[in-house]
Amino acid sequence: MDDVVRFHGARSCGPRAGAGGLRRLLRAEPAASPAASAPAEGGAPGPSDPSPSAPPPTGATALPDARPDLVRDAFAGLQATLDDSCTPGNCAYVLGRLDAELHRMDRAMKADPKGPGHFPEPIALIAKLDEELGGDRSTPNLEKHKALLTGTRDRINTWMQGHPDD
Repeated sequence: MDDVVRFHGARSCGPRAGAGGLRRLLRAEPAASPAASAPAEGGAPGPSDPSPSAPPPTGATALPDARPDLVRDAFAGLQATLDDSCTPGNCAYVLGRLDAELHRMDRAMKADPKGPGHFPEPIALIAKLDEELGGDRSTPNLEKHKALLTGTRDRINTWMQGHPDD
């Protein structure tokens, strides 16, 4: 049973699920029931709990001992959004995930040992996105700025592909 993975209420049998199963899991809608979002037995976060890499809520700060993601790991998460598309049933999830992955990337670049000066264009692109969003990460505002969100992701992807040492 250690091999079972839960993601937004879906089940997969670990590595045996294959890439198609993983894609379906990653596109799954978040569970709406309060039980699904409650911490699992033992205090582990449930599938609807905010991830440790999501931007902290307004006014909140990240845990001081929390280790930032490596840039390569954050970039892999951002690249995982490349095939996502908004459909009527999942647009809020897709855009929210894209926003979270962009900010995960931002934090990783700023915490990288090479320093934030090593990633000037991606950091500037995310800062421009944040300025346009004006702190409003509601679904209607993310939908309004959908082209900017996807464009920012695509430009960062291109920049990172051109800098393979990162």
